[in-house]
Amino acid sequence: MSSFSNEQLERYSRHIILREVGVKGQDRLLKARVLIIGAGGLGAPAAMYLAAAGVGVLGIADADAVELSNLQRQIIHGTPDIGKPKAESARASMERINPEIKVNAYQTYVSAANVMDLMADYDFVIDGTDNFAAKFLINDACVIARKPFSHAGIIRFQGQLFTYVPGNGPCYRCIFDSPPPPDAVPTCSQAGVIGAMGGVIGSLQAMEAVKFITGAGNLLTGSLLTCDALRMEFRKVRLHRRRECQVCGDRPSITAPFDYAAPVCDIAP
Repeated sequence: MSSFSNEQLERYSRHIILREVGVKGQDRLLKARVLIIGAGGLGAPAAMYLAAAGVGVLGIADADAVELSNLQRQIIHGTPDIGKPKAESARASMERINPEIKVNAYQTYVSAANVMDLMADYDFVIDGTDNFAAKFLINDACVIARKPFSHAGIIRFQGQLFTYVPGNGPCYRCIFDSPPPPDAVPTCSQAGVIGAMGGVIGSLQAMEAVKFITGAGNLLTGSLLTCDALRMEFRKVRLHRRRECQVCGDRPSITAPFDYAAPVCDIAP
């Protein structure tokens, strides 16, 4: 068990007094490594809360630069960050929250060529991306590499998430077998998204990562949690692994991650 400094005992005191976390759980957080793919509406709150929680090593991957239209929901960035790489802007914010953690910034598009190497040294993956192509890529890579991950998506006033753990419950392809046709689902830029929706769902993704690391509570494995913020209704839908799934099924046909030709949508279904 790690020896906590006086500063750490004070910083994480609200965790340590929790019976479900305690000293052992905080120690696990300090030793954990989480990769966040996407520094946008979902990745921003997830990254901030995981940094604050004391996750020892955090990776943040995003190839884009901060734009003015991002700031309505991507709270890890500020007005002075416009034009800066999102990965670097996010790293600076995470280090301001908690200077004792290590943050690895990856200013790159995540693709079949690099996804396995990017996630190799991490214990848990947060899918904070905004298009189907990336979501299927992350799912396939995590299943093949046997990496647990949190999926989420938001649009308008709605959000959804679930957690995949190898050998326990379905993967993304068990629910959505393949991407929809181009233009079948509107993008966030077309349909809009309320900024706080990213905070709600992205924070829940961070919660799933914390629970996985500490062993506290029950994960969203085998269940899809949906949120309708206009009605303020949460619904949990039971999911089942499909034995014929292309990647996690009994006879998988997908044995290596691959790229779809281009992003086909700006949000999960």
